[in-house]
Amino acid sequence: MYNLMIVDDEIEIRTGLKNYFPWNEIGYEVVCEAENGRQALELLKEQQVDVILSDIMMPIMTGLELAKELHDNESAIKLVFLSGYMDFQYAKQAMIYSVKNYLVKPTVYKELVEVFQGLKMEMDKERSKAEPRSVEVDPKQENRYISAIKKYIDEHYTNVTLESASKHVHLNHSYTSKLFRQQTGMTFMDYVIQVKMQKAAELLSNPIYKTYEISEMLGYTNPHNFTRSFKRVFGKSPRDYRNHG
Repeated sequence: MYNLMIVDDEIEIRTGLKNYFPWNEIGYEVVCEAENGRQALELLKEQQVDVILSDIMMPIMTGLELAKELHDNESAIKLVFLSGYMDFQYAKQAMIYSVKNYLVKPTVYKELVEVFQGLKMEMDKERSKAEPRSVEVDPKQENRYISAIKKYIDEHYTNVTLESASKHVHLNHSYTSKLFRQQTGMTFMDYVIQVKMQKAAELLSNPIYKTYEISEMLGYTNPHNFTRSFKRVFGKSPRDYRNHG
């Protein structure tokens, strides 16, 4: 099952795509939604995503700007555009940023199925190529990889991604994701969030820092996302943690 994010500024379209399309039947799970590219990037800091289905024209950050961010960061996330109209310049830009497909609203059911089934086959092949590494690497070597990845996360927790950590240890990102979960019992992103929140707890003990400042120091652009992550780890808000421990 591959994790899917839907990005569109119209809630009706997001809801329709999420609820009225049989994602599970073709190998996907909708794990989160965003109303613009900036919110999507924020969510990627706490949610592991394999594919993004995104509109192009959105306020704050467009789909093309999102594509550029992912491309510049060498992200392995697959991006599919679903736009209200076909524009040659947009399509050309999409190709530059390695967008996997460009669909025009209202897209037909069959076309959406075909695109995502094809994408699943492509990702299945990528994963199968990564599988042999688990046979070639002995347990001691795997432990060294995990230690190196954890050290990298500790040093780059504000903007670390699965792709950047994998590149650091010279491993395929799919294999890194699988190995990390096998060895730690946690997903890569869950571990990153835990590291960030432990750092947040340390900073909250210092009264000179305001909560929103700590949020920014940890790489969050939206304090609400920081608060949500903190409550998920500690069961209380940053303010309550600071006041009552």
